[in-house]
Amino acid sequence: MIKILITEFLNQEALKNLHQDFNITYRSEAWSDKDYLEKEIPNFDGIIVRNKTKLDKFLLEKALKLKFIGRLGVGLDNIDTEYCKNNNIFVQPATGMNADSVAEYVINSSLTLLKKTTIVNVQTQNGKWPRTTINTMEISGKTLGLIGFGNISKKVLKLANAFDVSTITFDPYVSLEETNSHNVRKVSFEEILNFADIISIHVPLNNETKYMFNNESFIKMKKKPIIINSSRGGIINETDLLNAYFNNNISGFALDVFESEPVNETFLSKITNEMNCILTPHNAGVTEESNERVSKFIIKKTNEFLQNFKD
Repeated sequence: MIKILITEFLNQEALKNLHQDFNITYRSEAWSDKDYLEKEIPNFDGIIVRNKTKLDKFLLEKALKLKFIGRLGVGLDNIDTEYCKNNNIFVQPATGMNADSVAEYVINSSLTLLKKTTIVNVQTQNGKWPRTTINTMEISGKTLGLIGFGNISKKVLKLANAFDVSTITFDPYVSLEETNSHNVRKVSFEEILNFADIISIHVPLNNETKYMFNNESFIKMKKKPIIINSSRGGIINETDLLNAYFNNNISGFALDVFESEPVNETFLSKITNEMNCILTPHNAGVTEESNERVSKFIIKKTNEFLQNFKD
């Protein structure tokens, strides 16, 4: 009998659609039990995870029966994909299934940071009346710089167009024909730093993108932009980000992802409610609607792939 392990939360209605002949173990907190995973993973043909389950080489070497990994999300930095490729383990991400949710987060964060809503909210609740003492801005007419031009960036572009925003993108792996077909100007990374009022990051974490945003890049930013990262922690050097904010190189930031999750206490100790920033717990892509889409998609793909191995 095909055995499947689910190590993180999954939409319960979608779960009912897993093939009835499969033996399913659903433990939404299993990702945190390293001993359990090391002991039990040799018994499973498939595993369904989110981003907290670390499927590194050490663990995968114990997964002697594993044929399929369903990723309830897009990023694959928690999975040793090279090992999987070399050992015939198929990895299925939920590409595009949470793109709408993340795109809404980007636009919402852009508006909130430009309007400095978090700051004026705190001051108003504290009895102040910062009607004219805090300068705010409109999003209309601003330049949005997208780092990466995949599914989510295209969704962000569609929403941004409704606000009369000019969009540019940096993505060395996307053709000029592709960006031209979406009426977006393809530019260099330096041009993003020079011209963007809003910078939104949509690339995977790898050797090329690690600390892509650091002191060197922050000091080159000409327009004191707001920075939004809903991609992966580690693309921004968080220490350098705070320095850039306090040195007025940037005017605000929204982070949904962090180098350490939950967030490092050292970083949090420097955040105050008087700062123009938004911190969220890696949930930009986790809404009721997206969770249902992601879960149903991965369940469907799990059924399609593993039914070929049924006895």
